[in-house]
Amino acid sequence: MKRIAVTYDNGQIFQHFGRTEAFKVYEVEDGKVVSSEVMESNGVGHGALAGLLADHTIEVLICGGIGGGAMAALEERGIEVCAGAEGDTDAAVEAYLKGELASAGVTCDHHGEGHTCGD
Repeated sequence: MKRIAVTYDNGQIFQHFGRTEAFKVYEVEDGKVVSSEVMESNGVGHGALAGLLADHTIEVLICGGIGGGAMAALEERGIEVCAGAEGDTDAAVEAYLKGELASAGVTCDHHGEGHTCGD
């Protein structure tokens, strides 16, 4: 079972990781979403969010904008980051599962341009 978290605001991908108030967490089995729930961040920000996600055994984060420090904190915890996403959270997860969700080079600088999340 893989757990994917998406920064969440009213069904859309929230665009500022460090200020997100909620994540939609998806449980995926055999490449298909089997369940999802909204998890509150309880007001913690930036570095603490990486710990929160790690504590909930999140393996992948899909988000809008994210800074280098937060990116490093997530990667240190073994969480794959797919940044620069926008739009509907469910659609983004489906695109990720199909290998069609590209991470923005600006916020995902440890990979070359055109990196596809999930590779």
